[in-house]
Amino acid sequence: MKIILALLVSVLAAPSIAAELNITSIFNYAKLQQTVMDQAETQNLGWKVGDSADYSINMGFIKGTMKSFVREETSEGYWVEQNVDLMIQKSKVEILFDKATGQVLQFLVNGQKQEMPNPEDQEIVDMQEANITVPAGTFDCIYVKILNKKDNSESEAWINPNEIPISGLLKQLSNSQFGKVTVELKSFQKN
Repeated sequence: MKIILALLVSVLAAPSIAAELNITSIFNYAKLQQTVMDQAETQNLGWKVGDSADYSINMGFIKGTMKSFVREETSEGYWVEQNVDLMIQKSKVEILFDKATGQVLQFLVNGQKQEMPNPEDQEIVDMQEANITVPAGTFDCIYVKILNKKDNSESEAWINPNEIPISGLLKQLSNSQFGKVTVELKSFQKN
């Protein structure tokens, strides 16, 4: 199970939404990625240019979309781009991942370099096998509950990196000052 979780390395549009809308607990995938990488074995990512995943975002009265795709492979790693459209705002996130470890080497939001959150602030409090149905279909997956130790908030994620490219994200639930935030996989392409 740890090897599967080691592949969870994206859905990083979230930090841009959180930063720009001043919502600190919507998406913690940068933190989750670092926490998982610290707790799990690393292995080669094996992504391909063109791998993609499309998501719906529901924040109650704010609805939107997010498209993640592997844009480019370089000698350093893979560039993943995420385009987020939240009705009131659009964001472009670019992340360079190390091929061998999955560690984030560069992280840009709308062209501006970002600092990675401290992984010490996150703790995986529950992890189990599950099955979930989202608009893209029904999948076996791993359910993960993450505690943000800074504000004592929890978020939940259902992942399957074997079938779903990039982060393996099928669904994510978290709280924000606007209420519950739901991200669900609509479609994907794995080359």
